[in-house]
Amino acid sequence: MSTTSTTLFGRVIDDNDQTRARDEHLKKIQALVGNAYPNKFSRTNVTKSPEGEDTTTSLVNDKTLKRIVGDERFAEAFTLLKSKVKAGERPTPEDLEPVNAKLNDIRVRVSGRLATPPRVMGKVAFVHLSDGKERLQIYVRKQEAQAISNDSGQPVEETESGWQLFQLLDHGDFIGVEGKLFVTKTGEMSVHVETLQFLSKALQPMPDKLHGINDPEIRQRQRYADLIASSLKVRTEEEEKADGETGDDEPSEAKERELSTREVFERRSKLITAMRRHLDEHGYLEVETPMLSPIASGAAAKPFETFHKALGIPLYLRIAPELYLKRLLVGGFERVYELNRNFRNEGISTRHNPEFTMLEFYTAYKDVNWMMDFCEEMLRQTIVATVGGTTATFGETQIDFGRKFERLTMKEAIAKFWRPHDAVLGDKDFNIDWLDDEIHIRRLTAYLLLGDAELLLSDAPPERVLNDSEFANKLRTTNKESVWKQVVEMIAVPSNADEQLVNNALGKNIQTIFEEVAEDQLTQPTFITDFPKPISPLSKASPDNPAIAERFELYVAGMEVANGFSELNDPAEQLARFEDQAKQREGGDEEAMQTDLDYVRALSYGMPPAAGIGIGIDRMTMLLTNRRSIR
Repeated sequence: MSTTSTTLFGRVIDDNDQTRARDEHLKKIQALVGNAYPNKFSRTNVTKSPEGEDTTTSLVNDKTLKRIVGDERFAEAFTLLKSKVKAGERPTPEDLEPVNAKLNDIRVRVSGRLATPPRVMGKVAFVHLSDGKERLQIYVRKQEAQAISNDSGQPVEETESGWQLFQLLDHGDFIGVEGKLFVTKTGEMSVHVETLQFLSKALQPMPDKLHGINDPEIRQRQRYADLIASSLKVRTEEEEKADGETGDDEPSEAKERELSTREVFERRSKLITAMRRHLDEHGYLEVETPMLSPIASGAAAKPFETFHKALGIPLYLRIAPELYLKRLLVGGFERVYELNRNFRNEGISTRHNPEFTMLEFYTAYKDVNWMMDFCEEMLRQTIVATVGGTTATFGETQIDFGRKFERLTMKEAIAKFWRPHDAVLGDKDFNIDWLDDEIHIRRLTAYLLLGDAELLLSDAPPERVLNDSEFANKLRTTNKESVWKQVVEMIAVPSNADEQLVNNALGKNIQTIFEEVAEDQLTQPTFITDFPKPISPLSKASPDNPAIAERFELYVAGMEVANGFSELNDPAEQLARFEDQAKQREGGDEEAMQTDLDYVRALSYGMPPAAGIGIGIDRMTMLLTNRRSIR
């Protein structure tokens, strides 16, 4: 007996005419077939599908059907019939007869969700089943179909039991059918139903068939409903025309239609599979490292904290697996990778999520330049495997992964993209040498964050300008207090500060200038190199310039999608870098790394020269599916 009314209505299901009607149908179905939620439904496998059983997708595939029948004359007749249908012609009885003569010999058991509301026309009825990808029509005749009892597994004895059951079905229900294949007068592959088995009730009405779910919050919080909506959505004539007839499973590069939610999931899976395959083929070993750690290290980020009751110690969700993976290099593995979740207790935006998927891999005896070359080739090959070509549409832009990725130093990128700010300088020209001058770096930072030209043009040091009470009050009225405080902290370094503190501040300032001026201008794939060493505590310094790190970030469509470097393997220097990070944490920087003495101990056993990289899977998926939000 159904308990829907007392346990679901008012709590998770809206109480209205539609839901009450569905609940009534459920009660009648239970009276007719017994258990409305059976444990299984066995499907045939005449299509020899990858799933090992017949699905609606495998049964509507023309190539599969020709292979099933294995008759050249059938293939010719079937091809002719389909060509007429595509040309808008209605098949004649002469077209259908040889095709159905063969198809009627094929009996199938197939299941799925009712993709459309049932259509009853006198003593016959039609409805479409969906496996989430493709639809297959079923045809039910009043006097022929029998319902199956879910208690005994045998046909229900009542007269026209199958017809009774069919009339109790609602859009979204799951059913299983058994019958023979045939093509209708409209040229549609169908199953002539002989037995009908009820599998599960949709107590909630299905999303709108034309528009799906418009509320982005519902789409993201109730992803199951969004997936249902995308699988049941009726495609418009414009979408069908845009899709064209390519004969391929994947859309061609020429198509610009929006991918369904399911297609986004599937493309993301293809991307991950292609990346794994590429690394496996190049001798990398996939590993898993701890998700919970007593130390939050491996990246500059604020961690999530939890507590281990048995041990009585705080633990952190990992922000990156880097230090554990490099311990494996110490232990003798030369090529390792991990593809898994990271967690960072930071803000949420269209490009940031507290939990996200990262691919990290490390290679012994290589440096940053080799890693850039490998990264470029790997992404190019995996993108071809994912979308069928080297280009992807993101917004209004065609991203070309087939061309050579541009390489710019961070300072070169700032100089290249400064142009929109030219008017502020008046008669002056932007000089890249300013980025080597402490006073100019502070001036540029203050101007870009607070937006007042006086901070850039004044001959006085910017901290003196900021300390002018009249000027400070003017800026405070046009900027949030938090931004004002940030600027003061970044540029007003005490005169008696040690050299390391000054270098740390300047390194962060240069990074801020880059983010404000250049980051969102990097549309086509571009490697940014030569990061300030103070903001790269795990990277080797350049042998040519000890002030910069052998580090790069890959930018596409204004987003950072990868970060790599030559790995620091000197234990003494790594400890000094950790100690500097500790000072920054004491100074209030919550994202500064915690000191991991065991990692330093591991390095003291010796780690070979190495290069490593992290690639953001979610942002890559955004690029390859034309999604503007990481959620």
